[in-house]
Parts: sequence; structure tokens; C-alpha cells
Amino acid sequence: MTIGAFSAQAADEYDPAKVSDSLKAVFQFGSNQTKQALNANTVTMITGTIGGTYVQFGADLASVLDDGNKLRVLPIVGRGSVQSVADILFLQGVDLGVVRADTLDYLERKGFAHDIKKQFTYVTKLYNEEMQVIAPLAIRNLRDLDGKRVSVDLPDGGTFVTALTTFERLGLNASNFRYIEQRIAMEKLKKGELDAVIVVGGKPYKSVSNFVNDGGRFHLVNVDYDRPLQTDYLPATLTSKDYPNLIAEGDKVDTIAVPAVLAAYNWAPNTDRYRKLSLFVDAFFAKFPSFQKPPFHPKWKEVSLSAPLAGWQRFPYAKQWLETHSFESSGAARDRFDDFVKQSDAGKGLQSEADREALFKQFQAWEAERNGSPRTQTRQR
Repeated sequence: MTIGAFSAQAADEYDPAKVSDSLKAVFQFGSNQTKQALNANTVTMITGTIGGTYVQFGADLASVLDDGNKLRVLPIVGRGSVQSVADILFLQGVDLGVVRADTLDYLERKGFAHDIKKQFTYVTKLYNEEMQVIAPLAIRNLRDLDGKRVSVDLPDGGTFVTALTTFERLGLNASNFRYIEQRIAMEKLKKGELDAVIVVGGKPYKSVSNFVNDGGRFHLVNVDYDRPLQTDYLPATLTSKDYPNLIAEGDKVDTIAVPAVLAAYNWAPNTDRYRKLSLFVDAFFAKFPSFQKPPFHPKWKEVSLSAPLAGWQRFPYAKQWLETHSFESSGAARDRFDDFVKQSDAGKGLQSEADREALFKQFQAWEAERNGSPRTQTRQR
């Protein structure tokens, strides 16, 4: 064998760009039947803007769940929560997507939609998305931004929904809200053209982590868990480990959080789209423990497949799967909470059911932080 022949053989055997046999067949013999087969088990998921947590979750799902022709998850970069609601409802080929829990309520409250929740189901509640408010050191609390120039991202997303809802609930003036893309807004903040930038997303959020805090002039502002916020939001904490560029070592910042939801259109059980979603649920739920380990996004540790979501209806097959596989019931956390109240002084100051519900939300957040992931994910023995 000549050296030239040997080199050609070695290149053929070890070429890293070599196309797999299955893809060779697609390229060489592709037909309408091939087209149907490729589309039959592909689930398309609308995510969020580049750099956001939604995009990373979509990439994680595709990485773990893709299984040749049996299942393919195809994430699409989206424009944010409000746009994703419209995409799930109207965009051809979109099977499911990530939206923020308060977005549908906002659309109804503002008269943009009626009974919109009936058109949606949810596969699972995902993680909590924290409100992060970047401002000069002189701004100490969210109330200091009453009537100020505050950027709340673009109106396709969900940050402005949570920000506007929060300001309305607290009686703050939001007339100077500015709808500016985050990277541009942060540059304007540094130049003094804005008083604050609000970002609502799962920590650590890339654009916040990458914020260059020139001379330590900026910080993350406290958002108190005031009573008007307690019906729809959860208490949350940001630490120096999350954002060493904006929080001094050992310090923490109180804020609020809103759940992200893996949602889908409310397809009838006898449709092909329902079948594809069921295929996705089978793979996702069965392989779920993989997502809570490195190298996947740390926010997966907050996800509890069995967690209920008030005001939403769960995708029927997902509900059936959880019941069949004996996941811990949604009432188990409530039972632990009731025992906690009985055995401590925490329940003595509760004046109403709303007070009790607010304390329960804090209890859930405490449990999740203590355990690394919610106890509601464990299986019954």
C-alpha cells in the first residue's frame, strides 16, 4: 500500500465530519415519506431571547431528549413571554413554549384577551424568575423609582408585564417606563440616561452577570415582599454568589419572583399534536433527574414536576403520567406546612387566609433552597 493510499484510508475512517448513515439516507433517498417520518415525532418549542434562561432550557431539553427518529426536540429562539403566548396560539408548527405565569393574567386584565387560560395547558411549572433591578447606589428601594426613567425591556417579552404589575400593585407611577433592549438599556444607565434597568429572569441572568459595574457605581435594589404582591409572586433572594459584580461579598438583596411555565395549546386528545406532546412528556418526565445534574442550568434544581399551578389546567397526559408513576401529591408540601405551623410560633400572627397563603409560599421557597430541589419531586415509597 502506498503512503498516499494509506492517508486516504485514514482520512476516510477518522474524518470527524463524516455524516451518519441515517442522514446519508435522508440526503440520498429523501422523499415525501421521509418528510412525514421526520415531522411525525418532532416537537417544536418556542423559547426566549438569546442569552436568556428560556433558551438555555430549550437547549438542555434537546440535548437530553433527542432520540433519532423516535423524538426530536427543536428549540426556537423567541422574543419573550408575550410573543410566545401568541406563537403558541397562532404560529404553525409550535407545539409548546416557555411563558411567565403572570402574562396571561396581564393580557386578560388589560382587555387583550378573554378566557385565554382555557386555551392553554401546562406540562409543568418550571423555575422561579427573579426580578433584578440595577440602579445607582442612591436608589435603595423599588419605591425610590416612583415616576423615574426605568427600562423594562421590549414589549414582546415578560419583564415589562411583571414590572408594570408590580408598580400598579404598589401604587407607583410607571409613566416613565422605557421599552429598550437590555444591552442598550444598560449602556444608557451608565450614561445617566436612565434611572434603573429591570430584568426579570432566572438567576444568574447572563446580561446581569455581564454588567460591568464601573467603579462600583451601581447595585441591585431591594424589592420588598409587600402584601399587594403576595397573591401572584414569591419572595426571593439574590446573593454575592449570584452577582459578585453587583452585590458585596456576604451581602444579599431581597426581591420577588414569578414562576416560568412550560405551556402548550389545549389540543384535543384525539389530535396528532396531542400525541406528539404525550411523546414529549414520556421522554421528559422519565429522564427528568438528568436535568438536575451538571452540566445543565442550575435552575433545573428548582423544578418540581408535580407542583400545582393555580388557575391553570395541566396537560391531561402529564397529569396521568404523574399519577401512574406515583409522584408525591401536590398536597404533601401543604401537609408539611400545616405541621410546621402547628409546632411553631409562625402561625400565631396569621390574621387571614391570605396571610397563611403568603407564609406557605415563603415556606415552599425555604424548602427548595434548603434541599437544593423541592421535596415534592421525591417519589412515594
